[in-house]
Amino acid sequence: MLSSIHPLGERSRQNRWVLTAAAFTIGSILSALAIAAAFGWIGTRTVAGLSTETAILLLGISFGASALLDAFRVDPPGPERQVNESWIGAFRGWVYGGAFGLQLGSGIATYVVTWSVYATFLSYLLLASVTQAALVGLVFGLGRSVSVIAAGYIDRPSRLTAFNRKLAQLGPPFRTATVTSVALIGVAAMTVGII
Repeated sequence: MLSSIHPLGERSRQNRWVLTAAAFTIGSILSALAIAAAFGWIGTRTVAGLSTETAILLLGISFGASALLDAFRVDPPGPERQVNESWIGAFRGWVYGGAFGLQLGSGIATYVVTWSVYATFLSYLLLASVTQAALVGLVFGLGRSVSVIAAGYIDRPSRLTAFNRKLAQLGPPFRTATVTSVALIGVAAMTVGII
């Protein structure tokens, strides 16, 4: 579905890619910010009394567990669906762009690919701060927009074919890099939490 949001595809539907991509990015950021802020607020009411070391240790354990579950390819729970692709032909680009961004920015409205999404939600809670959680949510929302933004150069069929081929090739290395970086975050946080 996201491989359909590029200048070539948008032009074929008489939409402007810049508007669709901007709506997607804004939707993704708004959704992630709202969820992060809500979890941060809940954290102020529930876990604010935890010591910083305990919160960091819990965060480290959750990221470490996420890395293990992802490494052993245990599917995380979540919806078994992606966004509704039929919207692409039915609505203007900014409408489906924004709607897709809202869903993907939430982290859990569509198929969840990695356990680290849930560890990120726990980080929102453990920060016990609306502002700090919202900052993490901002980064999460921007991260969910990367694939649409990266497709901005696709203005002809040959570039689309090359882009899709490159995405397929990069899948395994990105998976390894994700598991490794999540594991390192977990180990670092557990170390800081224990010391």
